This record gives sequence, C-alpha cells and structure tokens, in this order.
Amino acid sequence: MKSVALPLVFTLCLVASTRADLTLIQKVEGAGQGSSEMMMKIKGDKARIDASPKLTTIIDSKTGEIVNLMNDRKTVMRISADKMRAAAEMIGKFNANDTNAGKGKLSPTGKKENVAGYVTEEYVYEVPDFKATYWIASTYPDGAAILKQLQSLSSDLWQTNNFRLPDYRDFPGLPVKTVVSAGDSTVTTTLVSVSQAPLEDGQFAVPKDFKEMKVPEMHFLPRGGKEPEEKPAAPASPKP
Repeated sequence: MKSVALPLVFTLCLVASTRADLTLIQKVEGAGQGSSEMMMKIKGDKARIDASPKLTTIIDSKTGEIVNLMNDRKTVMRISADKMRAAAEMIGKFNANDTNAGKGKLSPTGKKENVAGYVTEEYVYEVPDFKATYWIASTYPDGAAILKQLQSLSSDLWQTNNFRLPDYRDFPGLPVKTVVSAGDSTVTTTLVSVSQAPLEDGQFAVPKDFKEMKVPEMHFLPRGGKEPEEKPAAPASPKP
C-alpha cells in the first residue's frame, strides 16, 4: 500500500472546470528509490498517474473513485469514494482528539531560486507530521491554465481538508519543484515537461485482461497506534 500512497499524496489536494488535455512529466528523487520519472495525464474529470512501470493510478474526480493498476500482475484494485470518505472522516476524528494537530498554511519564505530556468519563490506548508516546500514560478508559460487543470483533481467527496494537505487553489503560481518530508522520508519532485496534446479516452480505462483484486481494509491510526477514545455521553437529566 505504500507505493499506492505515494501518488495519492501528490494528487489528493488537487476542483473542476472546462479544460484541455494535459500531460506532465516529473522527476522524482528520494524515498529510498533513487531517481525515477512520474507521468501525470489529465483529461476531463479523470487523471492517470504512472508512478512507475508497475503502478498506474486512475482518479475520477467526478465519482471520487480511485483505481490502482498493478501492471506487472495485471490486477486492478478499486477504492470507492465511500472508502475514501470513511478514511477522511476517521483521520478527521483522530485530528480532533490530537491537540498538536491542525491545518497548515501555505506561507512564502521570501527566498527566490532559479529552478529549471525559471525564477521561483519558495513557499512552505507544515503540520506536525508533514512538511512540504514548494518553488513556485509565476511566469511559467501557460502556468495559470496548467494550475487550473491540476486543481481539477480534488473531490470534495473525500473531504481532503481532513488529510491536512495543502490546497492548490491557494497557490499563486505553478510549483516546478516540491520537497515533501514525512517522518524519515523525503521526496523531491521536479517538473520536467508539460504537454497539452490531446489524449485518448482509452488511457483512462482499465485494460480488459486485468483481474479485480479485493481492497484491503484501510486502517488509519494516530501516532502511538491507539484508537481515539469515544467521549462519554452526557448523563440524562432526571425527569421532574
């Protein structure tokens, strides 16, 4: 499930508008896996993320369903919007019982850096167990249109605010480099190329020869691994 979670982190916090097709290629480094390329394709309400040759994730922001294709085993695992909603509600419940938890805020640091030939401004988003640093280019060609397409992937069905992830609607420009740190793991993602060429519908469909795989139960425990305590019900008032 760890390999499934990685592309999910990059896409969970992404809302919908009429848009053209989009293909992004990103260089991903870290997480003990060296360097690799991740490809994201967006067409209408659907997105396809090829995190590796073995794993493809297809997201339907209209229905809220997430489909994971294990290409090497020709199997498909579907995560329904109901399961994602249940996970979000559970995490929200844990956060409500965690006095250290809270939603972060995307904040500029005032630092500037040249990334891939573009002048970028550094922004930081941080909560107790998650930190992300973004280098945002306000002058990237068609950057505003591309950002709007990325914003198309978030579904309110998932209640993404409970995951305490940044909201791309708050971004002042296109992030061309991102460094995400969670625990001992750090992943650096750098935008390599962008294309708005038309995409075929078949790229967002499950291959006919793939077999269905049962979805394992999704458990989200807070730090320490203990279930949140239920608050006792208030005692009933005595009847007169």
